[in-house]
Amino acid sequence: MEIPYTVTARPDTGLNNVKLGIWLFLASEVMLFGGLFSSYVLLRVGAVEWPAGADFVNIPIGTFNTAVLIGSSVTMVLAYASLKLGDLAKFKTYMASTVLLAVLFLLVKSYEYYEKISHDHLPSHGTFLAIYWTMTALHGLHIIGGVAVNGYLWGPGSSMFHTKRDQFIGRVEAAGLYWHFVDLVWIFLFPVLYLL
Repeated sequence: MEIPYTVTARPDTGLNNVKLGIWLFLASEVMLFGGLFSSYVLLRVGAVEWPAGADFVNIPIGTFNTAVLIGSSVTMVLAYASLKLGDLAKFKTYMASTVLLAVLFLLVKSYEYYEKISHDHLPSHGTFLAIYWTMTALHGLHIIGGVAVNGYLWGPGSSMFHTKRDQFIGRVEAAGLYWHFVDLVWIFLFPVLYLL
């Protein structure tokens, strides 16, 4: 049985299907990252010694990447706002900026990973490094997923603007909620892994 797509709020939830679906998905993501952050806290509290993040990570690079992701959240909001105003050209400009900033984040993170590998800072060399690699790699996979979805919405998916505008705007809004969640996860990862 197919669940019909609705652009109006459902009477039972007050949300349309897209919003309900994305919020349920984000709830599962909160549990995933919440478990990882909880593991970090328990391992750190139980450790006899814990290295300073600055011993293994590059704080200026992490700070730069944080600014990049915050900028991508801004451009994502502007892309959605442009759609609401009916301006597809501005949407495409802002969505392209979001995707390019995400790719920049991944390139910088790849350089940072290269730096870790060249200094033999691998996951098998301590609890801190195992947590660093696990959490940042999982976050990176989420970034790649966001790039794929946002790239599709920027490219072939944008044809829906002319045929099913409300559905398209709903999809962009859901992608935006996901993107802000991914950015928020980094806002927690950055101080935990780089500054504390």
